Amino acid sequence: MPELSAQHPERGETGGGVRLAEISDRPLDPAVVDAAVRGPSYGAVVVFTGVVRDHDGGQAVSALEYSAHPEAARFLRECCAAVAESTGLPIAAVHRIGDLAVGDLAIVTAVAAPHRAEAFAACSALVDRIKHEVPIWKRQMFADGLSEWVNACG
Repeated sequence: MPELSAQHPERGETGGGVRLAEISDRPLDPAVVDAAVRGPSYGAVVVFTGVVRDHDGGQAVSALEYSAHPEAARFLRECCAAVAESTGLPIAAVHRIGDLAVGDLAIVTAVAAPHRAEAFAACSALVDRIKHEVPIWKRQMFADGLSEWVNACG
């Protein structure tokens, strides 16, 4: 599946706004998301990486499968825009879909700010908002061969 949407910054761009909002079926690169928000006015860049772990609820997890609603990219952009508007900070987020193995990155977000406290707070708010509002679902495959669908939003 091709990338569904993207907004990329010009080199050296400063100011708030959505710098990158994308759903991708390819492995994620935190350096790309980090670079999207960097600028000379920011002393702090907080990058969050959500990693597929090997367990959940006491069960061994062998893999995940992420599926997205056709409008998921629009919802992701809206989440990013809301946080960018409320904070005035540059925001970037990429969420992966498809089959992921333990250790793969499922989501990468980044926020830049003049100081670390506001960057941490905005990044946390962004991840929470994406998790609750973007229609992406995950299917957990357990080591015992069973699987379970988990609504990753809502």
